[in-house]
Order: sequence, then C-alpha cells, then structure tokens
Amino acid sequence: MLVKTKAIVLSAIKYQEKSLIVKCYTQNHGIKSYFVPSAFSSKKSNQRIGYFQPLTLLEIEATHKNKGTLEHFKEIKLAHAYQTIPLDIVKSTIVIFLSEILHHSILEEEKNESLFEFIETALLWLDTHDAIANFHLIVLLQITKFLGFYPQSSQNEFPFFEMIEGVFVPFQGVSCLTAHETLLIKKLIDLRFDSNAKLFTGVERQLILKIILDYYAIHLDGFRKPKSLEILKEVFS
Repeated sequence: MLVKTKAIVLSAIKYQEKSLIVKCYTQNHGIKSYFVPSAFSSKKSNQRIGYFQPLTLLEIEATHKNKGTLEHFKEIKLAHAYQTIPLDIVKSTIVIFLSEILHHSILEEEKNESLFEFIETALLWLDTHDAIANFHLIVLLQITKFLGFYPQSSQNEFPFFEMIEGVFVPFQGVSCLTAHETLLIKKLIDLRFDSNAKLFTGVERQLILKIILDYYAIHLDGFRKPKSLEILKEVFS
C-alpha cells in the first residue's frame, strides 16, 4: 500500500556498513520502521543520513506492507528545516533526549494525530524561541496526557502527590512525593512554553526531571532512562 504522511524521526540505527533502520512516528499510521539502503552513500539526495537526525520533521511517501516487517520509503522531503536546533548545543541535546524518551514510550502501531500534532508544534516552538530551560519538562509532562497517566489535578489542593495512582492526596504514603516535590509538580502543571523560564532553579529542574522519569518508569513497562540523560544534566548545570 502506498501512503503519504508526515513523520517524526525517533531513531536511526546503522545496519551493516551503509544502511539504516529508521523508526518514525507517523501522523497517519503510528509507529513505523523503515529500511534505508545505502543511506551513507545514497544517490537519492533525500535518503541520506542527514534526513534521519533525531526528531526531524519529514513528509514521506512510502510502501507499507503492514506485515510486521520493515517498510520502505519511496520519496522523502523535509516538512520543516530547523533553523536553530542543529546549531544550538542545548536545543540539540534536548532533541536527542526527547527522541530517546519517545522511542521508549510510544509503542503502539496506531495513529494518534493529537499526540503527533503536539510533538510537531512543540518542536517548531523550540526552533523559534530562546527561553527553553523548562521546555523538556513541560513536554515530558504533557505527553503523559496522551499516554494515559497525566496527574489527576482535580484535587490538587492536597499537599502530596501519589505516584502510582497519579493523584494528589492529603496524607503522605510510601509512594508519595514530599510536600516540596509536590509543589514543584504543581508549578509544572501550570506552566506553558511561554511561561517564565526562571521559575525553577537549576537544582529544582534536576529534581523535577528525576521525578518525571521515575513517574514514567512506574507507568510504562520496560521504560528505560535515556542514555543522553547525563549529557542533558551537563548542559543545564
């Protein structure tokens, strides 16, 4: 079946000497993996390695056999050419980090246009703004809405956040955050991309990131902390 869709590159793994296996999150078909022969020396200018960097936004035409095997691109073009992300070490590190998170979080081979559009919109915002210190934290929390474990904030007047059920509670149990940690999560829930980037200290951002990754690990089977986590900590230290 020949399909046309937008796609976001989640990962690209080298296969043998010249080829790639590229995992994408597509707008119309969910998660799909593609075999790209001779990506390092391809005569097709749009199937070279540069098109498959983390979270690149593509428009693709591809052959989908839907048999659980690798699919194949027919045509590829950039849906958006990033202007600042490839040149900014902080932005590019955030993108690598988020691509790893998404790679291990989005597992279903079914479309979720709302999730796709959120990720796309977030990446376009990142590419055009400079106050980005809280960007990755906001994205990580917002994605839990689409994955089904966003904190239930209807009773957020309670002082403790219970991690397993994802609710705010009046008393601190074994699986609860401290009152200070809970306050940080409440602040994050209220944040938007254009909110004050200086709302948290660097130490608080590191703590919030740890909490969110622990939260993901509780709610997603087999979730692994990204290899790029330490690099991300370095750029925000």
